[in-house]
Amino acid sequence: MAASLATAGGRSNRAVLLTVTCLGQFMVLLDNTIVGAALPDMQHRLHTQLTGLQWIVDAYVLLVAMLLLSGGIFADRFGRKRVYLTGVAVFTAASLMCALAPSLGWLIAGRVLQGIGAAALSPASLALLAAAHPVPQERMKAIGLWAGLSGIGLAAGPVAGGVLTEAFGWPAIFLVNLPIGLVLLLVGLRHLGESRNPSAPAIDIPGTVLSVLGVGVLTYGLIEGGARGWTSPVILGSFAAAVTFLAAFIAVEARRTAPMLPLRLFGQRLFTVSNTAMVVVGFALMGSSFFFSQFFVYVQGSSILRAGLQTLPVSLAMVIVSPYAGRLAARYGFRIVVTTGLALAGLGLLALGTVHADTGYAIVWWRLALTGTGFALTLSPLTGAAIQAVSPQEGGLASGISSTTRQIGAVLGVAVLGAVVRTRQSGGASFGAGLNSAFVAAGALTLAIAVFTGLWLAKSEPAKDSVMTRGATDPDAVTASNEASV
Repeated sequence: MAASLATAGGRSNRAVLLTVTCLGQFMVLLDNTIVGAALPDMQHRLHTQLTGLQWIVDAYVLLVAMLLLSGGIFADRFGRKRVYLTGVAVFTAASLMCALAPSLGWLIAGRVLQGIGAAALSPASLALLAAAHPVPQERMKAIGLWAGLSGIGLAAGPVAGGVLTEAFGWPAIFLVNLPIGLVLLLVGLRHLGESRNPSAPAIDIPGTVLSVLGVGVLTYGLIEGGARGWTSPVILGSFAAAVTFLAAFIAVEARRTAPMLPLRLFGQRLFTVSNTAMVVVGFALMGSSFFFSQFFVYVQGSSILRAGLQTLPVSLAMVIVSPYAGRLAARYGFRIVVTTGLALAGLGLLALGTVHADTGYAIVWWRLALTGTGFALTLSPLTGAAIQAVSPQEGGLASGISSTTRQIGAVLGVAVLGAVVRTRQSGGASFGAGLNSAFVAAGALTLAIAVFTGLWLAKSEPAKDSVMTRGATDPDAVTASNEASV
């Protein structure tokens, strides 16, 4: 009887743990897609231009990209419960700061804090889940539920963003995080158990700082270059500083015994090719998604609510297709699935590059769905390929690096494609024409990387312990397969 009660109690605790971790990741993923729906209202109410919208998005993605690996190490060293709840608290407080922001600068500062919180709670949520399920089969099931349930936030984002923004204005998209965060803190403090890894590596502070500075300064140059002029001293100086910081980062990482980014891993062709492709996937997916709502509102004259619904085919296609991507890769190999996905996504983006103000939605929606389907077929297999290239002990590290490269691509995608639009407008083109050029550029790059993976992504079968399943242990890598990005 006592044993039965203990078993029931254990199951109850695990159910609470699963609920708490799923809800935390749901909040992060909801924020990824809900913001895109509110960008037109932000531009109107904050009296900002395209550059300001780029910073609203990239300020968040940049911090997530650069701190994600460190967040996982923090959780292992200092306690997964502690880091998770700290991340929830920071994310929730930052959401309130965003909602109350009186100006663009305060909103961007809040987005930076949101990124820091997300980079802590996202890896810690999955680390908590994995630690509570030591049996591999149970862990696989728990991770599958975690990915599926939290991934609902991706599909809900555009609709929720449209409804809230239309009814209450853009601050409402951040206020929705407050009740979720408070519930997570109250339940988590009472029911979550603490765990840590005493042998976790030391935190690479120099590498983290240099990577943030390098990518951050590069992003500044790309976003502000269109407004200040590409040959202005400030922009040229930012590019020079970015090269210096990134060169210093590589030098530091090459000499450290426990670097955040072991450069030796890139000696494996499969690892290098998969991560190169992941950068382009993040670039094209995030960069194009940034403009979807703006296209419907500013080019076709839709309301914010209707625009949120009109962008739904992208996230729905990713939610529906992504669970099958790993199975297809396991059956047919990484090369075929990834190359096919990239080709579909590239063709979808090229097709979006031909739409205009008078194009009917019956012609537009399937192009969005094709783009989402293509990217859904690439993300999980690319992470699995990166993991297969390394030893089993480094699978978690490889998965985290794969997610980080995708996020870096996302940062650059918003910056570069935004620069394409601004450059076209400065030459006298309309905003719609600038969007067409951005979509075509993203599609052409995606098709080019499809050729690259078709030639160089090795044909190799996943290991018997299921590489695709081990790849699912990274929070962003799993759920990014469902993502219309930030």
